[in-house]
Amino acid sequence: MADGALDTTQQSPALARGLLLRRLIDVVALPASRAGVQDRAIAGDLLLELLIDSDETSRELCARRLAALAEAPRRVLRFLASDIPEVSGRILRDSKGLDASDLSSIARAGAPHHRLAIASRRDLGPCVSDAIAESGDIVAMLRMLENRDAEISDRSMDKLVSESRESPELVPLLLGRGEIRPAHALVMFWWSPTEMRRDILVRFSAERLTLIESCSDIFSLAATENWSDPLVRKGLQVIERRQRNRSALEKSPFGSLEDAVSAALEAGLDRTMAQEISYLSGIKPLTGAKILTDRGGEGVAILCKATGLKRQYFRALWAALNRPVSEPDAPNDEYERVLEIYEMMAVAKAQTVLRYWNWSLSAAFSPEVLKGVAEDGPEVGEATFRPSGRAASLVFGR
Repeated sequence: MADGALDTTQQSPALARGLLLRRLIDVVALPASRAGVQDRAIAGDLLLELLIDSDETSRELCARRLAALAEAPRRVLRFLASDIPEVSGRILRDSKGLDASDLSSIARAGAPHHRLAIASRRDLGPCVSDAIAESGDIVAMLRMLENRDAEISDRSMDKLVSESRESPELVPLLLGRGEIRPAHALVMFWWSPTEMRRDILVRFSAERLTLIESCSDIFSLAATENWSDPLVRKGLQVIERRQRNRSALEKSPFGSLEDAVSAALEAGLDRTMAQEISYLSGIKPLTGAKILTDRGGEGVAILCKATGLKRQYFRALWAALNRPVSEPDAPNDEYERVLEIYEMMAVAKAQTVLRYWNWSLSAAFSPEVLKGVAEDGPEVGEATFRPSGRAASLVFGR
């Protein structure tokens, strides 16, 4: 027998397999009007059997043919979608034959390249966004946030905001999403870079006019009940117009918040004085401690504007914190930047931001938002597992 004939005989199994593969692909690709459901199902099972032992070229050919077919065999699509990037990418990005359950399962169990391809889909829905957000894959999260066609659930946004604490590259993309709420942005403020903090304060503050008008009659009703309902009291504290705490002023050794700030400038701002200023400002000491120790300093501007402190008292409080202030012949860039925040914020909007920060200590946040907190806080105790302790964990890094 000639050498050429011998080569043809040796190659015939491979040729037959390749031909069978193509014919099976042709059958499963037929529209339902031209092939019975059972014939196409059997062809799909045989095709999957061949693909399991096929080379990359054959699998890529199959993926290319089936990616555009909504009625392609689901088992075949799932197999191809779990393959190497050259094979799986086309299926995961474009195939209409995979449903949310398939995509979510692959996002959870697959490799980074699988999640990256899924995150690029135009029909990325909330269930799949949940799977990507829960994966811990920051690169896939970034791609999903960049995908303007993706529908990101509120639960996913909670998780992404939590992840942004340790992955700041998520912050600008989160702020650019339409799904972000004030609850997300004002929490994320604390670990956002300086240039984005201003944007958060401008975009997510509000004057509460609708809330004040809608709830105005409840204040007198709550007073007749002696403010006995803690949830009503907490909610109305966010809504009401007055910021300073009159009850705290009656117990204070100082005649006003201004007197307390002046004393802090003269004697130094220690922990006791910081707590006193917090009480007089109508906020919890923990909220005040976060504001007064924050490196950026924008919170100090919010505190002063919300409580009606004039510019000279803002300057006094800033100096009491041992931060440099501007002089007529020597302006300080940091002081001027924070002073600009003070000047631009309306009192009502500054109050909304300050009250949200204070309210968030005891708000019933979702568990997803409250995961992944910093380790620089106090010892973990029983309060950690209460709603107030969990909220403080995220907002204040404890």
